[in-house]
Amino acid sequence: PREFGTMSVADSLSMQHQGMKFSLVSREMIADSVEAVVRGHVYDGLIVFAGCDKTLPGMMMGLVRLNIPGGFLYGGSALPGTWRGKPATVLTAYEAIGGVLAGTFDREEAREIEYACLPTIGACPGQFSANTMGMVSEALGLALLGSSMIPAVYAERKAISRRLGLQIMKNLENGGPLPRDLVTWKGLENATAVVAATGGSTNAALHIPAIANEAGIRFTMDDVARVFDRTPHIGNLQPGGAYLAKDVYEIGGAPVVFKTLLAAGCFHGDALTLTGETMEEALAAFPSADGEVVRPHDNPIAADGGVVVLRGNLCADGALLKVAGLKSLSFSGPARVFDNEEDCNKVVQEMGYEEGDVIVIRHEGPRGGPGMREMLGTTALIYGQGMGEKVALLTDGRFSGATRGMMIGYASPEAAMGGPLALIRDGDVITIDAKARSIRVELSDEELDARRADWQAPDPRHLGG
Repeated sequence: PREFGTMSVADSLSMQHQGMKFSLVSREMIADSVEAVVRGHVYDGLIVFAGCDKTLPGMMMGLVRLNIPGGFLYGGSALPGTWRGKPATVLTAYEAIGGVLAGTFDREEAREIEYACLPTIGACPGQFSANTMGMVSEALGLALLGSSMIPAVYAERKAISRRLGLQIMKNLENGGPLPRDLVTWKGLENATAVVAATGGSTNAALHIPAIANEAGIRFTMDDVARVFDRTPHIGNLQPGGAYLAKDVYEIGGAPVVFKTLLAAGCFHGDALTLTGETMEEALAAFPSADGEVVRPHDNPIAADGGVVVLRGNLCADGALLKVAGLKSLSFSGPARVFDNEEDCNKVVQEMGYEEGDVIVIRHEGPRGGPGMREMLGTTALIYGQGMGEKVALLTDGRFSGATRGMMIGYASPEAAMGGPLALIRDGDVITIDAKARSIRVELSDEELDARRADWQAPDPRHLGG
C-alpha cells in the first residue's frame, strides 16, 4: 500500500471573503490530482478518504474517472457540543453572530457558543454538504453500507477502514464491481432521492451530475428535479429538522433511509453495492425507520422532497431551494439588488434591509464570481437576526448545506452570461411559489427584452491566473 494526499480548500476558512471563489473549483483540482498520481504510478486499486464538502465529490469523481477497483470512505462528522444544556453546532455559532448584530445575543454568549460548538474533529454534524455527500457515496455503492454516519472520533472507523481495504483487494482479484458498474443511471437516481428524502444540501445538485459526467452519463438539473419531486421527505435532520448524523448512526445509519425509500418505491433495489450484492439484498440486514429521526414511508414529513428546483422567467434553467423546515412555501416582495456578496453583507450587518424584501446577490455564479461562492455567512446572519423567513434571498451563487430560510441559489442562467437576474432593478416584484416550483419577476416579456437590449456584460473579476 502507498499513501498520497491532495490539496483541499476548507470552507470553514474561506467563507465570506475572496477565498471562497476557490472552493468549488477545488473539487476538479482534487479529481485531477488523484488521476495524475494513480495514472502516473499505474496503481492497481484505490481507496479514497475525504473529510468535508468539496473533497467528497472530488474524490468520488477521481475514483469514477479512473474506474479501477476502488472504494470511498467519508471521514465522519464531529460530535455536537452543549451550550447551556442545549446541543450546539457550528451553525449555532454562525447564527449567534447574526443575533449579536440584531441585539438578541450578547457577545459573551456568542463567544461561549464558539468554544462549545465543536468539541471533536470532524465535518459539520447536520445534514449539510459533507453528510449529504457521505450518504450519496453509500447510495451510489462507492462506499460500504453503514459507513458514512459513523462519527469521526468513534473507534469503529478503524474496523470499517480495514473492511473496506479487504473488500477492495477482493474486488481487485475478482475484477469488480468497478466504480462505473456502480455509478449507473439507477445509482444516480438513488443518490438524488436520498438528498430529497433527508432535506440535504443543495450543493448535491451540482455534485451528483459532476460524478455522473465522470462515468460518461448526462444527468442534468431536469433529472435531479424529477427525482426530487417524486421522493417523500422522511429524514428529520438539521438544518430543516431536529437531528444530526450521530442520531442517524444510532438508529442504523444511512441504509435506514435507503430501506424506507425502497419500501416507498423510490429507490432502485437492483442497483449494485460495493460488495456485488444488490441494494435490496444488502438492505435486508439493516433496521427499518425508527419513526423519529427517520419517518416511515407512509407517514412522511412531506409527500415530496426537502429540496426543490424552481423555474420561471427569472431562472429558465432552474434554481434550488431547500424547503425542509420552511413554514411558508410562497413569498412575494420588492427586489433589493446587490452586484456582489460584499455589498450585500455590509447592508445585512447593519440590518439595513426591510421585512418583505427579496435580496438579490448577482454576478457570483461560476463565471461571474468567478467561482460560485457559497454564502452561509450572509444567510446565517439573516437567520440569526430573526429574518430567515421574513425576507427571501436569490443568488446565482451557492449556499452551504447549513443554509436555511427562503434562500434560493444557483439561479441559472447566471447574471454574467446575461441571464434575467442581470436585468432586475430595485423595486421589481419577485414572486416565489415553491409548491408550484416557480420563481418569476412581475415584468412583461417586452420590458425584459428592452432591458436586455441595454445590458452590457460586466468586466471579468479574475484574481489572476
